[in-house]
Amino acid sequence: MDHQMEDAPQQDKSNANYGTYQAKQRQDVQYLCADCGVENEIKSREPIRCKACGHRIMYKKRTSKMVQFEAR
Repeated sequence: MDHQMEDAPQQDKSNANYGTYQAKQRQDVQYLCADCGVENEIKSREPIRCKACGHRIMYKKRTSKMVQFEAR
């Protein structure tokens, strides 16, 4: 009986957090109002509306990162 317990695999401590989920931090998206030009931060599931004037047409700001596309 003691021999069977010695052969039992030991639990690996490196996989102790296996299966836990860590949600990514979502950043608010920057939009410009088409009517008054004010910058707005809009979260997901939030209505698309300017916080200053209530206008509903918004322009998404361009990214400041360099974007490079490869042509075929």
